[in-house]
Amino acid sequence: MNHSTPKNSISFTLRGRYALFTDPLTRIGGEKCSYHIPTYETLKGVAESIYWKPTFIWFVDKVRVMRSIRTEAKNVKPLDYSGGNTLATYTYLADVEYQVVAHFEWNLHRQDMAHDRIEGKHFEVAQRMLGKGGRRDIFLGTRECQGYVEPGMFGAGTGKYDGAGELAFGLMFHGFDYPDTIGKPELHSRFWRPVLRDGIVDFLRPDEPDHQKMVRKFVRAMQANPPRSVGLAEKGLLE
Repeated sequence: MNHSTPKNSISFTLRGRYALFTDPLTRIGGEKCSYHIPTYETLKGVAESIYWKPTFIWFVDKVRVMRSIRTEAKNVKPLDYSGGNTLATYTYLADVEYQVVAHFEWNLHRQDMAHDRIEGKHFEVAQRMLGKGGRRDIFLGTRECQGYVEPGMFGAGTGKYDGAGELAFGLMFHGFDYPDTIGKPELHSRFWRPVLRDGIVDFLRPDEPDHQKMVRKFVRAMQANPPRSVGLAEKGLLE
């Protein structure tokens, strides 16, 4: 019997000069201060920028912090909602590097994409796109923080927090539940309490049922309006 690992997982190194991993509730204006570790939603966005189709959903398994957690404050002049500019201080993470493992699973709420559930095909494309640095630009939490990805083996090399024990970060934003991924016309935000263990954070799955581990907050009603993937058949190029 063949017990080989399914080809749906990728491992990559993520680097950037600056990062700003903020709670979305603080993005409406004023001062901004980055979380000390990347959020699940940010890393999921990075995986989607490497390669994504509505056929599947990326799940981030774990992240390894390779460099010292160091912050740097900058004075900025963001646009004010009432017009003009305002003064604010943004606190970024500086000189970041992470190792990430993520895998994809079929989006069972997209039955229209059932014909595209070909694991090997998507795995090979994801690997090729990772080798090219991603299909879309990579951002570390916000557009002004450019990120760079490349293939990398999780656990390789020496990390700054190897053997450092546990470091808890309290209640932290995890991600969003969108209608096209949960099958309900609602938008929810998720929060959890991550722990850095010897430099590694093991992420809870978005569908974690334990309300003590994963706190959900209803944001608003929302109707799913997922993108439609157009392939060769839809273009009339296949019989």
